[in-house]
Amino acid sequence: MRQYSACIEWLFVEPGDRFEDRIYRAKRAGLPAIEFWRWTNKDLGSISATLKQTGLAVSSIVTEPMIPLTDPANKEKWLEGLAASVKAAQQIGASILIAQAGDDLPGRSRQEQRLALTDALRAGADILKGTGVRLGVEPLNTRIDHIGHFLESTREGLDIADEVERPEIGIVYDIYHSAVMDERTEDVIGDRISRVFHVHVADHPGRNEPGSGRIDLPHRLNWLFEEGYEGRVGLEYKPRLLSAAAVKNAIGALS
Repeated sequence: MRQYSACIEWLFVEPGDRFEDRIYRAKRAGLPAIEFWRWTNKDLGSISATLKQTGLAVSSIVTEPMIPLTDPANKEKWLEGLAASVKAAQQIGASILIAQAGDDLPGRSRQEQRLALTDALRAGADILKGTGVRLGVEPLNTRIDHIGHFLESTREGLDIADEVERPEIGIVYDIYHSAVMDERTEDVIGDRISRVFHVHVADHPGRNEPGSGRIDLPHRLNWLFEEGYEGRVGLEYKPRLLSAAAVKNAIGALS
């Protein structure tokens, strides 16, 4: 059966709540896993204790600092942060770290920036080796949410992972971002499903819950799983309704 992971930056949020309360709400809603973004602004000890109490898993967190990997001057600082992020992921049992390439830098060629990105990822793979944690680079749409971002193409993200050629490095495939860029899942993933470490879903327009927009999410997910995807599906959307029942309805819209 497919396993879903709730992004509790947006889901199960109530005014004035503690972050850990969202984990309990996800558990009561029947979710097997959660995920979140930054870890440096959170109490990992308290989160870890809550996870043990609920039995929930963590699908992914973001590696920090979130600085452009397209700039070679950021490499060493990013690698130091990656090492710390790996320890944070291990503390809470997260198997995937998510990285973003950063902005398309003015005055730098794409070739130069891509070289800096692949160089950083290759060095990062050495830090990840043997830790049980993998890193997925996430292509983002540049039409709505991330104008000016360097990596907008799923194909290019996979090409970069292939170029790095390490089992520790792959991509996060966000169907919302891909659809906004008019990509067809079958075309851009092709026979490289093994490089897809994690999947995110939201509908378009609005980046709201599945079933609220025009993206053929069930078809795209079915194709991914038929091709051999074995990871979780991250529910990373902006909910219009905050109830647990609304989350269950969103999951139902994906089948």
